[in-house]
Amino acid sequence: MGLRMDNVGIVVEDLDRAIEFFEALGMELEGTALIDGDWAARVVGLDQQVVDIAMMRIPTGDGRVELARYRSPAAVRTLPYGAPANTLGYRRIMFEVDDIDAMVQRLCALGGELAGEIARYADVYRLCYLHGPEGIVIGLAQPLR
Repeated sequence: MGLRMDNVGIVVEDLDRAIEFFEALGMELEGTALIDGDWAARVVGLDQQVVDIAMMRIPTGDGRVELARYRSPAAVRTLPYGAPANTLGYRRIMFEVDDIDAMVQRLCALGGELAGEIARYADVYRLCYLHGPEGIVIGLAQPLR
């Protein structure tokens, strides 16, 4: 049996802004769709749903992020915005980048904010966490090769 991670799903209120953020990270918009109907609601455990999705893909691999904006039912926030790194549940998606300083500058120009600072992990990586739109947290890792 083969195993492959297909995508990570993130619910957002401003789909266009989230797409712009992930495009600035270097991901490509694979496509958009409107998802509704009984089958979709049964999959996620809702009575009904109408959702706009955008599938973002990494151009060099299989990794994808599915961005979803719920038309109905309305999205619900369970974690406080900017929750600390030790909060239970989803915390971040880590991306490897060639130039962490340039990427941080690009993402901060779109409203991203460093959670802490860019730090060095031994002679392996330069790393940081960054808060994007709507509480999305990503990690950036630049290999020190």
